[in-house]
Amino acid sequence: MHIQFAELPVFDQDRAKAFYTENLNCTVAADAPMGEDGWRWIELGFPGAQTHLHFIHRENDTPSDMPVLVLVERNVETAVEALRAKGVEIVTEPHEPAWQPGRTVAEFRDSEGNRMVIGTP
Repeated sequence: MHIQFAELPVFDQDRAKAFYTENLNCTVAADAPMGEDGWRWIELGFPGAQTHLHFIHRENDTPSDMPVLVLVERNVETAVEALRAKGVEIVTEPHEPAWQPGRTVAEFRDSEGNRMVIGTP
């Protein structure tokens, strides 16, 4: 068993799709009309992962206060520098959290203001 997709709240689907494909190397698994309001069914896949992201409509563009996803990357420092070079907002620099010694984590915001954690396995 595995999770097919995780829902991610976004305000602008095209902006979010560009962010994830350009900055996190996601691939487009689906992009199809979903209703009369112009909203589309978009699923993105991360390299090497079975679970996709599915964009759901967020009512406003207020950023999330808490992280909405945790991504796993072997070299957090390199990943953070690559995101920074692309102009991505880094919320917290790579560090070892008190709640999980031996792990390195950092936080950034996506194009929709969602707060994300990126951490070592």
